[in-house]
Amino acid sequence: MNVVPVNEAVSTETADDSRIDGNLTQLEYLALNSDFNLSDGHARQELTPGQGKMVGELPRLWAEAVVRPVEEIERESHRAFFHLLGQHSYPGADGRVLACYSSSVAMEIFARALVTEADAIALVHPTFDNIPDILRGVGLRLVPLEEDVLHGGDVPAELLGSVGAIFVTTPNNPTGRVLSRERLVRLAEQCAEHGVVLALDTCFRGFDEAGQYDHYEVLEASGCRWVVIEDTGKLWPTLELKIGWLVRSANVGLPLAKVYSDILLGVSPLVMLMVKRLSEDAADGGLRDLHEFIATNRALVRANLHDVPGLTFVDPDSRVSVERIHLGDRSAMDVWAALREHNVYLLPCGRFHWADPSEGDRMLRIALSRSPASVDVATRALRSVLMGD
Repeated sequence: MNVVPVNEAVSTETADDSRIDGNLTQLEYLALNSDFNLSDGHARQELTPGQGKMVGELPRLWAEAVVRPVEEIERESHRAFFHLLGQHSYPGADGRVLACYSSSVAMEIFARALVTEADAIALVHPTFDNIPDILRGVGLRLVPLEEDVLHGGDVPAELLGSVGAIFVTTPNNPTGRVLSRERLVRLAEQCAEHGVVLALDTCFRGFDEAGQYDHYEVLEASGCRWVVIEDTGKLWPTLELKIGWLVRSANVGLPLAKVYSDILLGVSPLVMLMVKRLSEDAADGGLRDLHEFIATNRALVRANLHDVPGLTFVDPDSRVSVERIHLGDRSAMDVWAALREHNVYLLPCGRFHWADPSEGDRMLRIALSRSPASVDVATRALRSVLMGD
């Protein structure tokens, strides 16, 4: 079967377009109109009653956003969000928190600033492929930092000496692994010793309490140069209305504010007020309910697939809103193509393994921030495909 470039496949349905050679976001794009899109990791479940109440308040929030100072709204918004997730030491009072349209925009700003002083960066492996794509896109050379090395002890001195920064996703997407407080303390110390910038992507922090210790307390005490990217978009089904926060140390020494001003002026104060209200609702029990919702959908996936021969669940302790499965000797792209015939979309994992895609060729990722009915139908279809029914 021929491989069709995504830019052709998106616009033209052909007999050959079930096999796609594209990045993960392009594959996710193909799934957007499906009722059984378990592809992208964005929140697409139904609104809870508390979230629905916030939607009902939008006219009032709009009127409030029109008259109040933007700086005041922004300060209240990031305080509510960061405190919800245990980040009480974040530097919210001295202009070191920049609001972006998304975490990808924040990442682009960081990459463009970093390349002014460095030509190489160590990146956790595996992780979502738009991160290496963005970093490579500004001309940075990527050095793989395997998860087992990252979590197992000190990062090798020779690696630290060869790069200008280390980039870690915690909790990681797709594995769900969380950098412990102990490991963050030591990693920050090593980065300070070598003059290396430590960058953290914490976009899935809200799903795992193990990742909600106060990272900023650790980072500020370490003296290292650091950047953290936070994200509201994975938690709440807000139709892509979200904020990516770009937070930096006082001594980071990178032109982040200048690059930020090259790209945007700021985000909508209406979205900031939405994030504030959603954070307050989450603090009032909504976050606990979200954890239970994701756990229920994960259990549903495992129940529907538990007896499929050769299939294993790769991340048994994961708490994030995605679930990986290993297909045994089956090709993930073959299964993806077969599922597409049923209008069901999961995500093949090859490109998560950006330094060696073959490592993910027999794995699929299932998004769990969906209605239980969609998860049930999609995983039953997957079971049928795998069992040859």
